[in-house]
Amino acid sequence: MEMFYKSTRGDEKQVTASQAILKGLALDGGLFVPEKMPKLDISFNQLKELDYKETAYQVMKLFFTDYSEEELKTCINNAYDYKFDTKEIAPLVKKGEKYYLELFHGSTIAFKDMALSILPYLMVTAAKKNNLKNKIVILTATSGDTGKAALAGFANVPDTSIIVFYPKDGVSSIQEMQMVTQKGDNTNVVAIHGNFDDAQTNVKKLFEDSQLQEELSQVGLQFSSANSINIGRLVPQIVYYVYAYGQMLKQGEIIEGESINVVVPTGNFGNILAAYYAKHLGIPIKKLICASNENKVLYDFFQTGCYNKNRTFTVTNSPSMDILISSNLERLIYSLCEENETANKVLMNQLKEQGSYCITKEMQEKLQDFYGNFATQEETLHTIQSIFKDDNYVIDTHTAVATCVYGKYREETRDTTKTIIVSTASPYKFASSVLEALEGKATLRTEFEQIEELEKISKVPVPKAVEELKDALVLHNRVCDKEDMKYIVKKILGL
Repeated sequence: MEMFYKSTRGDEKQVTASQAILKGLALDGGLFVPEKMPKLDISFNQLKELDYKETAYQVMKLFFTDYSEEELKTCINNAYDYKFDTKEIAPLVKKGEKYYLELFHGSTIAFKDMALSILPYLMVTAAKKNNLKNKIVILTATSGDTGKAALAGFANVPDTSIIVFYPKDGVSSIQEMQMVTQKGDNTNVVAIHGNFDDAQTNVKKLFEDSQLQEELSQVGLQFSSANSINIGRLVPQIVYYVYAYGQMLKQGEIIEGESINVVVPTGNFGNILAAYYAKHLGIPIKKLICASNENKVLYDFFQTGCYNKNRTFTVTNSPSMDILISSNLERLIYSLCEENETANKVLMNQLKEQGSYCITKEMQEKLQDFYGNFATQEETLHTIQSIFKDDNYVIDTHTAVATCVYGKYREETRDTTKTIIVSTASPYKFASSVLEALEGKATLRTEFEQIEELEKISKVPVPKAVEELKDALVLHNRVCDKEDMKYIVKKILGL
């Protein structure tokens, strides 16, 4: 059955999957969603025998119906190859009673590789399918991980260029080094004086700027996005939840049809939304546990039904989650209001104009699938320390937030359902904070001295992606005020 996409705000006409991927964001500022949620068409008995690539095809064929089998399998095979350092692509590791889904074995050692390894292939194929004459300009804001993964994915891809904005002093040292040393004639990296929300808000404004769109069109350019607002980024994230359930079956940890819980460290809401979509595909997920850090805007939303970004922005030791405007929540809101574009648009306008909105009691009652909680920075460090002590397993700060929140959930509910904790980054990406947790104090050492010490303690080899940074040259040094992002984009593009 052909799958079409519509905007959460209702003004965009029906589009195919490839058209939605090329656009990234709908012209009305909304996000593309499937007109109807599909269902997996294989049995759990079949699922458990599939490897990651085979699982990816079974999921993506349901959403990307205007891609041929050959096109889709070519994209998948090119994406999930030697750039991952484990055969499984996404290993499921049992530690005590916890199951960690390790999503950091790609070339940039963070979970964004799972989707951004395939997005360039999907996009280039989409351009050919739609006879696109324009060159694609990927415009992206990052809280740390998307930036590098997108840059690596699109570097030197023909007929594309990429511009990434990140908050100066709002990412880890390793995250920044990964971005500013990125090679590729078509790559551009810009630090802004501001936080991630500032970067994301202004990127969205550029997408909605009709005059700028016209200027781009006149010189044969058009914007698209590598953020999870792009359905081509979101759908590949559904895959690893489906795959993880199959692995739980294969390893004999659960029986067919048995429910599991999923814990996701959450900032922009894309990763946990993918789990929500996996549940609607037919994966028996009982509870979606949304783990926040001290920027607990999502925790407060699940507690009260009110989303309010009007609060102090805190820079934490889990910087990829330092977000106050969770863009992908709009897709959930749209679902909660029974796909009423007008009702959704009213709420999104309230967020834009007042910085807050409250959903109805009826919508709030539909949030029973979710549980929200948060971890402080101190709790995050303590969790890293205790997991290493108890299980001889080193986790990064974001995974620690998820682990801590899972502990709170267990204590609060006494729910013993088997639970997968999504491990989103290598501990080496946040070596300073991880070492502080393991040693009980912060130490004044260079970044690479900290990495060497972490290797001694953890007995886990330093990933190739980190080793390569030692001798890498800084190739990008642009910095601008958040108000000047449009000017910078036009300057980079020669407008």
